Amino acid sequence: MGSGMPKIPARVLTCLFTSDAGSLTASELAQRLQVSPASISKAITFLESQSLVRRERDEGRRDRYVVDNELFYQATIASARANDEVVRTARQGVAVLGRDTPAAVRLENVARFLDFISESITRAAEQAREVLHAGPRTAPQDTAAADEDGDRDGDADRDTDGDGDHG
Repeated sequence: MGSGMPKIPARVLTCLFTSDAGSLTASELAQRLQVSPASISKAITFLESQSLVRRERDEGRRDRYVVDNELFYQATIASARANDEVVRTARQGVAVLGRDTPAAVRLENVARFLDFISESITRAAEQAREVLHAGPRTAPQDTAAADEDGDRDGDADRDTDGDGDHG
């Protein structure tokens, strides 16, 4: 079972996110990434299938490929729903095999695991959705909190000099 994103789609997604407008044409992507238009087409097809980009028409009737913050939320929810389909299929397998068979027990465990993961992902995505729409967070640099030993290195609980006094 593989995971991750293929190289060219990852480069296309990065290129779109790092463009000021958050959108580029296939020609612009091919030029910036120094790859063939066919590679861009294949990458866009993959990214669209994952709900990571969307297609819009510009004034010149050219397709522009767009990324925005809401797409990550939508892709996360789509991923959770894909797990839901695996859960349903596994539970159908349990019914076919009979609950007491070793294979059915494995399938039920997979179903319970993925069901838990799917619910957790959906809940987390809902809770974190506002982060996608928030402006940049700025942390005051001069007011960083000191740790217990008065500095900012995070070593309050370590014995840094070996004398047993943790200081």
